[in-house]
Amino acid sequence: MAKTPLALVKERFGDKAKLAAAVEKLATKDLWLDRLNADRGFAMISNAKLVRLHDALEDAKKRFGSRSKLIDALLVLEVRAKDAGYKARLEKFPLPRLLDLHGAAEKRAKSAAKKASGVKAPVKVVAKKAPVKAPVVAKKAPGKKK
Repeated sequence: MAKTPLALVKERFGDKAKLAAAVEKLATKDLWLDRLNADRGFAMISNAKLVRLHDALEDAKKRFGSRSKLIDALLVLEVRAKDAGYKARLEKFPLPRLLDLHGAAEKRAKSAAKKASGVKAPVKVVAKKAPVKAPVVAKKAPGKKK
């Protein structure tokens, strides 16, 4: 059974305040577009969203280091490195969306590489079931009525 967001917070960080502080520490200008309501802050965000955000920020920092490197990697994967308009559009996207786009672009690139190398994907053979026939019911021969 999956753990609840509160259980994850308690297990990994101790309490919500420590999680909010950890997300705030990771949310630097290199990775984060500051769209957060200044009055409410990270403390008012749900536990599930904070845990997902923390995981996304850690992943991006470990794999790419900054938003700009992530966007450059995405442009290279999609073979649009010189497309300034597309790059400007990507710079407006939040970090989790950029990570999702990068994952999808990686899958497409791997699939295209497999097709180019001539490796065919395994084909599933599905056995066809014989059609179910209705039971034969003996019919009465038409006869004379008396």
